[in-house]
Amino acid sequence: MNDMAFKLFKLSSSGFCCTQIMLKLALDEEKKENEDLLRAVRGLCMGIGGRQKTCGVLTGGLGIIGLYAAKGKDTEHSKQDYSDMVKEYTEWFENEFGSEECKDIIGIYNFAGDAGGSGYMVKCGDILMKSYEKAVEILAEHGYEYGSRE
Repeated sequence: MNDMAFKLFKLSSSGFCCTQIMLKLALDEEKKENEDLLRAVRGLCMGIGGRQKTCGVLTGGLGIIGLYAAKGKDTEHSKQDYSDMVKEYTEWFENEFGSEECKDIIGIYNFAGDAGGSGYMVKCGDILMKSYEKAVEILAEHGYEYGSRE
């Protein structure tokens, strides 16, 4: 098992969902903690609210891009290339996995009784890895130094 697969397994086993895992990986790369952010995105898990709609990996990847280029305070604006990166990532995701919706990507899954959503994580491991790598790649192509936002 490679390092990334082990990290994904460990985070999933700890009860983090796809959206949280994507952002936790980005925070870990910066050696930062942000429990509030991870709590805030929990509702995006398992296809937004557990309804298998928009995939949590997609929203997590967009969150990573947003950490680097989106507006974050009154005195700033989103970076000029933010919308382009969002579009690039979203189009890549749909082309790569055939849909943006959880139910189309992993099939029908009953999340009831699966508080952490850990049962479906086996299906999502490759999706997480590929999508995380793509978000990092897009940032690099646009001149962002991944792991350093200061």
